[in-house]
Amino acid sequence: MDSIPTALTPPHLLRLPSPIGRLELTADDEGILSLSIETDGQLPLDATPEAPSAVLQRAAEQLGEYFNGTRQTFDLPVHLTRGTEFQRSVWARLASLKFGDVISYGALGNDIGRPGSGRAIGGAVGANPVPIIIGCHRVLATSGQITGYSAGEGIPTKAWLLSHEGIAHR
Repeated sequence: MDSIPTALTPPHLLRLPSPIGRLELTADDEGILSLSIETDGQLPLDATPEAPSAVLQRAAEQLGEYFNGTRQTFDLPVHLTRGTEFQRSVWARLASLKFGDVISYGALGNDIGRPGSGRAIGGAVGANPVPIIIGCHRVLATSGQITGYSAGEGIPTKAWLLSHEGIAHR
């Protein structure tokens, strides 16, 4: 896997184990920028040395509590520096979902004033830079079926997260 040029490497980086594979968190001085879930044994910045920060240590602690079943909400600053206005509106709606909540792609589109834009909603959900913290795994087809997941190992990762939160799915 190619490494990211130094000029584009976030100032803070931390990796941690989880039940769904290794996680890689990045942050700037204002908050968390990204959370990546290991895919095929790789993380985007595997070749980059860790550079922890206080906010990343807090995130690691809260993620550990989430995976242990003792935390249902995250109290972390997230700094979304990328994404279109449309994507950020989708991510803001996702951020309002609580542990165990579920929403369909269609309902999500309706909620942000974009009915009938399921494909675009799916693309924005898949582009979420901080999965788990902003719970994009909580979006299902109207039938309750998992239609995809862009993080980790895909559908098995999403199924694990849904089951962890007690969300019924097919």
